[in-house]
Amino acid sequence: MSNIIDGKSISNQIILSLNDDINKYSHYGKPSLAVVQVGNKLESSVYIKKKCEACSELGFYSEVHKLGEDATDDTVINLINKLNMNKRMNGILVQLPLPKHLNEAKILNHIAYDKDVDGFHAQNMGELAMKYREPAFIPCTPQGCLKLLEYENIKIRGAHVVVIGNSNIVGLPMSLLLLKEGATVTVCHIDTKDLKLHTKQADIIITACGQPEMIKKEWVKPGVVIIDVGTNFIPDSTKKSGRKLVGDVDFNDVKDIAYKISPVPGGVGPLTVAMLLLNTFKAFKIQNGFN
Repeated sequence: MSNIIDGKSISNQIILSLNDDINKYSHYGKPSLAVVQVGNKLESSVYIKKKCEACSELGFYSEVHKLGEDATDDTVINLINKLNMNKRMNGILVQLPLPKHLNEAKILNHIAYDKDVDGFHAQNMGELAMKYREPAFIPCTPQGCLKLLEYENIKIRGAHVVVIGNSNIVGLPMSLLLLKEGATVTVCHIDTKDLKLHTKQADIIITACGQPEMIKKEWVKPGVVIIDVGTNFIPDSTKKSGRKLVGDVDFNDVKDIAYKISPVPGGVGPLTVAMLLLNTFKAFKIQNGFN
């Protein structure tokens, strides 16, 4: 039995199950997603294309609203307000990262709470942080990491989990989710002293720090479970593009001593898209009074 976590296979299982649920509500219309893109960053365009293709495969409606790199806060917010008012649109997603001159927090907080399928609205994040509260939507990548662990039957309660990275997109919501699951959580970041000291104690490592192949086998203990959220490009002359995608973990160096490890690509990525579809369908049900 392989110790490499097949994110694509798990994603396909989730989407197959979701498809069965969607069919029960097909006479009420199609779940729909609006994506707002500011600028033309290549990686953002690739991610958006994958999301829209996944929507199409499930019979969802999706549309992309492109704004120029020089768009102002007000321009983006005005578009979001129109989408909030559009009853046809169940989910709204602002593709991140935004150009640096924009106020990301202000923009994301204008997305209607019941359409915030990325889970970044302050109310969703706040409810995620509080005991005995459940947000309408959980951020897709952390939710996908949790699903990977669930499908691989990895026990979280009581485990020592080291999360590397404290961003609003992955690290922070990931740590909050894990706390709710009963894990003992250590959050490391750029200012953490002696990072290796923490990773060597971890039962589970979830890394999203953006440092290509930083984590080596001497950083971890045998039998560790590793979920690699890193998306880093390094030079590779054998590729047509001249570069290749790698994670934060040196996969070939670490894979033989890990109990389970997710690759990059093919690990967390497909789950992020699957969770977006789940959240969009949930928004559809909420807005039609089914939740």
